[in-house]
Amino acid sequence: MDVTDFPDDLVQTQAAWNATYQALAAPRPRDTTALRRRLLRLSVRLWWHPYWETVPSVPAARSELRHLARAHGAVRAA
Repeated sequence: MDVTDFPDDLVQTQAAWNATYQALAAPRPRDTTALRRRLLRLSVRLWWHPYWETVPSVPAARSELRHLARAHGAVRAA
């Protein structure tokens, strides 16, 4: 799958989901309720994004999106 197929808002939402998940998984996270609520909202946005109606293989595309968002997060951290 070509990574340019993903809309920017979908990639940004996945990156935000990853960051929120990492914050929640950290030792002694602060404000876990807010983090869990944010994770839930982001999950809903990811799951119901209109892009998924246009993809022939949704599971493979979701996997590629997660990989792309992790790679973008690694580039930003470097």
